[in-house]
Amino acid sequence: MQEHWQSALTDMRSKLAAETFETWLAPIGWGGCEGHKLRLLIPNKFYAEWIRSHYLDILLGLVRDKSGIRDVEVCWEVREQTELPQPAQTVRAPEHAVRPVLLPKAAAPARVPKDLNGKYRFDRFVVGTSNELAHAASIAAAANPGARYNPLFIYGGVGLGKTHLLNAIGYGVLDTQPNARIVYVSAERFTNEFIAAVKNHKIGEFRDTYRSQCDVLLVDDIQFLATREKTMEEFFHTFNALYHANKQIVVSSDVDLKQMKEMEERLVSRFHWGLAADIQAPEQDTRVAIVKKKALQEDIVLPDEVAHFIAETVDSNVRQLEGALLRLAVAAELRKQPIDLASARKALQGLQPPREGLITVDDIQRAVCAYSNVALSDLKSPRRHRSVARARMIAMYVCRQRLNMSYTEIGDRFGGKDHTTVLSAVHKIEAQILSQDADVLANVQAVQQRLNRS
Repeated sequence: MQEHWQSALTDMRSKLAAETFETWLAPIGWGGCEGHKLRLLIPNKFYAEWIRSHYLDILLGLVRDKSGIRDVEVCWEVREQTELPQPAQTVRAPEHAVRPVLLPKAAAPARVPKDLNGKYRFDRFVVGTSNELAHAASIAAAANPGARYNPLFIYGGVGLGKTHLLNAIGYGVLDTQPNARIVYVSAERFTNEFIAAVKNHKIGEFRDTYRSQCDVLLVDDIQFLATREKTMEEFFHTFNALYHANKQIVVSSDVDLKQMKEMEERLVSRFHWGLAADIQAPEQDTRVAIVKKKALQEDIVLPDEVAHFIAETVDSNVRQLEGALLRLAVAAELRKQPIDLASARKALQGLQPPREGLITVDDIQRAVCAYSNVALSDLKSPRRHRSVARARMIAMYVCRQRLNMSYTEIGDRFGGKDHTTVLSAVHKIEAQILSQDADVLANVQAVQQRLNRS
């Protein structure tokens, strides 16, 4: 059975990005086989949770196909002393060999730092393609601090989850190493504390806090240090002291390393020693998942169609998504009515993107009907005749492009179609346009020209 497992890993290596494979699948060890149950060795519990939710079904499917055994199962065995391989992307100062650091466990957990926010844990973070690398690297850093991805540099726009990941790393470390000394601080507060320490002749106490009494340093908004020469110098020496002691360093920034023009070059070079992981604005599916998860956490009863409407209306960042949901919940509570699509439109009206020009849905539907010789009643009906279906899809596509309407809104204007129907129609027309389908191109262009003349 071991050869089938190794063959499955080989197949996965060819399908996944090298960084992803080295982070999650390479550290798995073979522990033997009991009947049809594979015993796999992993460094810590985080790996079991992540692999189970992302890759286990695929891996077991490959093993079953290769072995011909349909009831293959897995049991995990945690080996916390397992040393993890260093990824090729991580650059180290050659004279300092880094080893995994395992702090002694205490009988009772140490006090959680007051600055860590209990709402920001890994199980509350919604993962999508826009943040998968940053999330994976954060879990790996929390699982074995100081050994992998050190330093870890997380960057991205405002409200995308950087602070969430920094806090989650802190709690992740404490879950397995309760006596770890976690220091979480914003760069602004680091600066203010440094200035106060110099002014009050307490620089020794300041350095002791951030160097001698720190196992994991989490610094938010590191870009704030730019142009502050004395503070940058102090942080540079703090960084060196922690790094050479194999202590984990994680920093976040609103900009990437290339844009840190006013940051000291020697400090920026230190960030290059580890891994830089970016977070992009969440894609549609991730935004829906974020809204649903937040609703669950806040005990908000949220219909699926409303979750999709919110995700389509607010496409910028997580903070605004959650704000829109809470705004909707407050409005519903004040009216003593359940949340529905109509109330969502009313409550979030100010957040919806402006429509282009004076073109309306009615204008688009009439233009499509006139060009395609299809009755407006048919366009809004369930009829699936080829000519009607084609005209309906084109009309939905143009509504999306010209008016930037949500899929839910478009569906309502076409006889109450489900948002997934609209989504499928828009994607199909987009694909046909990309493939240079002559008929579709001619139809869309003709409708656009009619609208431009109106």
